[in-house]
Amino acid sequence: MMQQGIYFIITFPDRLSENLLLFLLYYSMIVIPAIDLKDGLCVRLLQGKKEDATVYSDDPASTARRWESCGASLLHVVDLDGAFTGDQKNLVSIRKIRESVRMDIEVGGGIRDMERIDLLISIGINRVILGTVAIEKPELVKEACKKYPGRVIIGIDAKNGLVAVKGWVEVTEVKAKDLALKMQDDGAAGIIYTDISKDGMMTGPNIEATEEIVDSLNIPVIASGGVSSINDIKNLMTIKNLWGAITGKALYAGTLDLKEAISLTK
Repeated sequence: MMQQGIYFIITFPDRLSENLLLFLLYYSMIVIPAIDLKDGLCVRLLQGKKEDATVYSDDPASTARRWESCGASLLHVVDLDGAFTGDQKNLVSIRKIRESVRMDIEVGGGIRDMERIDLLISIGINRVILGTVAIEKPELVKEACKKYPGRVIIGIDAKNGLVAVKGWVEVTEVKAKDLALKMQDDGAAGIIYTDISKDGMMTGPNIEATEEIVDSLNIPVIASGGVSSINDIKNLMTIKNLWGAITGKALYAGTLDLKEAISLTK
């Protein structure tokens, strides 16, 4: 299997910051802090349920600067309003975050047409994350991957191995592994794999399911959901060729120190 860092460098060397290039060259796995936006606020949901939202900050840009100061080279941002409605509501906050930090930013949630992809790229977002459209508009994925090679990532959210869409409200009959393979064939730069049952529960990631996805693909895979402690980071690092791990609630709850987690992966 191709090494994940080498793949990214070959695919889009002009898209990566110098710091992120160093991570890809010398580190085994990167730790990616998450900012989830709802009504312009930084929140976290429990298992993706919009009624179970905890507000952590009313200044997402400040939060982004905090994570960058801890050594983060990549920031994961989700527009939750967009994920649920299909219409992004947090573009102002996304712009402010982009203007506030130098690190790379990937954005997902409610990106369901080329116009939105074009807009996000134009304001300096390094990579866009497509989720629901991977099921509903696979031709859009192909078009976006062709137009922006190396800058389109597919977010696959799974429950019991099946893909969930529209902010995890609907569970399809499509197997996560099958969708991942198809998206790889369609030109996706990477996959973000989230186990819904683990997200926000602070119970640890689904190592077995994540490893299955990683072993099935030749493109980078980022794990998401369930990271609650430094031990979870250590467990994820045992997955050969896992490119990165996203963590959100654990950082805000104080059960995971971002600096320590990043240092561990060096």
